[in-house]
Amino acid sequence: MRPNVIYMVLDDVGFSDLGCYGSEIATPNIDNMAKNGLRYNNFNATPMCSPTRASLLSGRNHHSIGMGSIADVDFGDDFPNIRGRINDSAATISEVLREHYYSTFCVGKWHLTPANEVTPAGPF
Repeated sequence: MRPNVIYMVLDDVGFSDLGCYGSEIATPNIDNMAKNGLRYNNFNATPMCSPTRASLLSGRNHHSIGMGSIADVDFGDDFPNIRGRINDSAATISEVLREHYYSTFCVGKWHLTPANEVTPAGPF
C-alpha cells in the first residue's frame, strides 16, 4: 500500500516555533503529524521564500534551477541562469508523485512563477 504524502512548506516559521522542535507554543496538530511522519532535523534555508520553495519542492539547489532570487526577477545576461522561475530541467515533488499515480494538490502561496503566467485559478 502506498503511503499518503502531506508536504507542507511554512513561510516565516522559525526552527523553535513548533512544539515538535521544543517550542513553548502549542502546535498539537503539526506535532502529531511530525510524530507519525518524517521531520527534517538538518536543513538550511535561504533568506527569501522563492529560492527556499524551489529547493524544497525540487530537491535541488535553487541556483541550479534558475531560482536564485524571488519569482519574476530575471537578472538577464549578468546572471544567465537566474531567471526568476524554476527551469525545465527541474521536476517538483508533485510532478514526480503524479508520474507514480498519486493525485496532488497545492494550496497557498506558490511564488515560483512569473506574475504574467498566473491566473486567478493558479499557475497550472
